[in-house]
Amino acid sequence: MSDELDLDIRTGLPAHLRVLAEKYPRAQWRGHRNFNDLTAFWLERHLMFRKLLDKLVGDAQQQLDEAQPRYGAELSRYTGFFLEQLHGHHMIEDHAYFPKFQVFDKRLLRAFEVLDADHHALDRHMQELADSTNSVLQALGTGKGAHDSIGRLLSVQERFHGFMERHLSDEEEIIVPVVLEYGAEMDADEGGV
Repeated sequence: MSDELDLDIRTGLPAHLRVLAEKYPRAQWRGHRNFNDLTAFWLERHLMFRKLLDKLVGDAQQQLDEAQPRYGAELSRYTGFFLEQLHGHHMIEDHAYFPKFQVFDKRLLRAFEVLDADHHALDRHMQELADSTNSVLQALGTGKGAHDSIGRLLSVQERFHGFMERHLSDEEEIIVPVVLEYGAEMDADEGGV
């Protein structure tokens, strides 16, 4: 993948991959006749991932300022839930949504390659988040080096937050406009999107 499209440095999608996003600005999505319940649910899942990451970052910042008695239990629970749900979400996208959607507009084939590469990059970042979380949990369990481990975890969480936001925003600007443009054809093809 060309460097400018790499998730770790990308600041947005180039114009040639935003052809439908330009036609269907985000502010118009929910009012469009092809915007359906499944698309709304998919966007709500993205919102959930954003909120969970915000919580994890906020909790780590608060823990660094002042020890919270439930920090370890909540860190384990929320990070585990986040990683499990994100993995499952990506599996559905990779094996169901993306193959189905990419056939409708050949101009966006490269965009779907970018999303696939994003998922591989996010797998690496998810592993780093899991490893850093486990280091904090171990340090909290032994009572040694927890503050430094939490500082490192916070850095990982913040980087992940940036990567994730970039991916989610770009993915939404590819997928939702495809649904809006080709929704009727998708419904006829397989009985719904």
